[in-house]
Amino acid sequence: MTPRHLTAAAALAACAAILLSGCGGSDDGKTKDGDEIAGAQREGSASPSASTSDGAERPKITLPKDDVLVFEGGKTGDAKKDAVLADNEQRLRAIDAAIIKGDPDFEPVQFYSTGDAATTATKSIQSYLDDGLSVTGIVRFFDREVAFRGDGSARLTYCSDETKGFAKERKTGKVLKTEADKDSYVFYDTRLDRNKQGVWQTSGVTSKRGADECRP
Repeated sequence: MTPRHLTAAAALAACAAILLSGCGGSDDGKTKDGDEIAGAQREGSASPSASTSDGAERPKITLPKDDVLVFEGGKTGDAKKDAVLADNEQRLRAIDAAIIKGDPDFEPVQFYSTGDAATTATKSIQSYLDDGLSVTGIVRFFDREVAFRGDGSARLTYCSDETKGFAKERKTGKVLKTEADKDSYVFYDTRLDRNKQGVWQTSGVTSKRGADECRP
């Protein structure tokens, strides 16, 4: 199977840490083609974390109807953990938006990224453009877990299910559909650091495609 994020996203995951932990995906959140997905962001909808209690002015990010990111788990009840999850969600949405817009310098990506993660994200987005590709379909993020380190940083782990997410040719609009296999599931281990404005920026990422803990 050719992953939705292809080699570009694989590189991004390896260096920019897209969140995930303890996976083992269930069928919850999956849909048949055309079914509505709970929690999915639709075209024109405001970013869930566009405004937060920390006062930081977060950019609004919208995705087209054919690109859906589903974040399972909801709120933890811990405000600090919920803030980490929310800012990570926006980073992932910003990366997809940048690929679709064809803008490797899309400001929201840098807003939610720092250090190696920021550099790698830009390179990843550019790789899509160089290959004449965009993204489409549904990607599900699940088993998201947050823990805090003694230095104040956050560790976010999570799984992604790319069985319904695909690359798409920019010129023709052709969706490059492939059969799902073990590599459709990815485990991410990420680091986030809170900046002076109160935004949890992703600073590092490692990933493992085909991880046992993420496969159903």
